[in-house]
Amino acid sequence: MSALERAGLRALGLLDAERAHGLALRALAAGLGPSGGPVTAPRLATRLAGLELPNPVGIAAGFDKNAAAIGAILRAGPGFAEIGAVTPRPQPGNPRPRLFRLREDGAAINRFGFNNDGMEAVARRLEAARSAGVTGVIGVNLGANKDSDDRAADYAAVLARLYPFGDFFTVNVSSPNTERLRELQGRAALERLLEGVLERRAGLGPAKPVFLKIAPDLADAELADIAEVARALPLDGLIATNTTTAREGLASPLAVETGGLSGRPLMARSTEVVRALYRLTGGRLPIIGVGGIASAADAHAKIRAGASAVQLYTALAYEGLSLAGKIARDLAGLLEADGVGSLADAVGRDA
Repeated sequence: MSALERAGLRALGLLDAERAHGLALRALAAGLGPSGGPVTAPRLATRLAGLELPNPVGIAAGFDKNAAAIGAILRAGPGFAEIGAVTPRPQPGNPRPRLFRLREDGAAINRFGFNNDGMEAVARRLEAARSAGVTGVIGVNLGANKDSDDRAADYAAVLARLYPFGDFFTVNVSSPNTERLRELQGRAALERLLEGVLERRAGLGPAKPVFLKIAPDLADAELADIAEVARALPLDGLIATNTTTAREGLASPLAVETGGLSGRPLMARSTEVVRALYRLTGGRLPIIGVGGIASAADAHAKIRAGASAVQLYTALAYEGLSLAGKIARDLAGLLEADGVGSLADAVGRDA
């Protein structure tokens, strides 16, 4: 981390968490972030659902909801980045305050509620970024408006509008901050939703990968249902996991806040879910591991549990965006210590 980034993090840490995040994005868009492009090394290069990644360390959805700084983020070291969640119409989300730092726990709680500028504004930004020469793998997290009468149609609509600009798309049914959204993880509802999205994809040109993002709070039987649905449909992969509603073992007084918990307390459970899904799918469906990653050792554990790539978010609030590149560089050393020639050889070793 540079001295400038360290000073910036200290200053932002004095502000309200959501305001600090917005200022950080504006600083990135203005060119004040780390640069140099994605970290590369022969052991780090990986193929994810047909996508060629220079390294497996990505930025999770939620960090740049509206594609406000996507070019700067991709220049900062990660192998890919995901924007969103994006809904058809703009929506303000839940009342503020709605983002809380749990410093003692290396965690955060958010109850944003899919606040975003809507698919038309995001489409314009992505188109401008691509026209300006922004390269790199960009994912789009699909969401539904809170007041929608047909949430399945919302997912399909955002997919169609942003299809020309994204490289992969994520069906997000696991946010705890939109009322009744997690009900879509039930088997029958999930099958209908995914069938509708995949049917819409079929009419949009060459197929791009569609992932499903799930919650960490599912029981074993629910995970088995999701794995069976995913294998039965032409789904391209899974993202495990979103935030949790659990609160065990937290030290911060802010643990009483409602919303989704992310960061270090989620590491163990999200890794368990990755391992379970890897076993349930026989290792035949790519998994992106998310939750609690703050070091190369964390990323390494997710990969050995069955993840083909990983994503960061909460740790960036404490360590800065340069953390993505540092994790990728350190991960190359861990893979070398494993005695593997490529990341793919490490995936699922502990599963």
